[in-house]
Amino acid sequence: MEYATLSVERKDAYVIIRLNRPEALNALSIELLEDLRRVIAEVERDDSILGAIITGTGEKAFAAGADIEELHELDGYTGEEYSELGQGVFSMIENLDKPIIAAVNGFALGGGCELAMACHIRLASEKAKFGQPEVNLGIIPGFGGTQRLSRLIGVGRAIEYNLTGALIDAERAEQIGLANHVYHADELLTKAEEMMETILAKGPIAMQNTLRATASSVNLTTEKGMEYEAKLFGETCGTTDFKEGTKAFLEKRKAKFVGE
Repeated sequence: MEYATLSVERKDAYVIIRLNRPEALNALSIELLEDLRRVIAEVERDDSILGAIITGTGEKAFAAGADIEELHELDGYTGEEYSELGQGVFSMIENLDKPIIAAVNGFALGGGCELAMACHIRLASEKAKFGQPEVNLGIIPGFGGTQRLSRLIGVGRAIEYNLTGALIDAERAEQIGLANHVYHADELLTKAEEMMETILAKGPIAMQNTLRATASSVNLTTEKGMEYEAKLFGETCGTTDFKEGTKAFLEKRKAKFVGE
């Protein structure tokens, strides 16, 4: 499938999705959001694709926020529609039961930061800068930034960064839990691929159920979350992969998972 604003590279069992508007610092235009919706839907449908890495084209930006020319034309009605579009696409990413790694290679501002936060794991280049500077434009974060940032770094810090619009460098992002790891720019994508390959070597059913159970912790009470965890734990105990994994451990050999 071809995309006007993305490039998609197929690896063995995963894809690398590159936001491809380097002339606009990979700003999240409506067209790019629609392309992202289409490619995530394809990842979800295709059983041979087990995960994805999202990164930006060029050396400067992962995604430097919304397309300001498009943003300027919004009014009260179209602004809400625009927010719902971005929220919908990013919720698709967050709720996907296949791992999505953000390889943040530069500026991840506004919608770019919100996109990174929607991914399951965030790896950052030492050059990366995160932030929600929407207040500088007289608006607020609209693609989930008021919700996900507080869950990742705490309400107090999230309010500070959302109100000041201050940028967060890669080292600070790692300190406060916004980035999982920080790497030299030249090794960022390699490290993302290594992590993806490590994850995909695990039992695929266990991996999917781990994502589902962990994601549920955001919306469920602890009691309901425990119930859901027990249900998924039981399901995985009934799989061929579970028997293979435990047998391989006892026999001191590498497990051969088949996804059943």
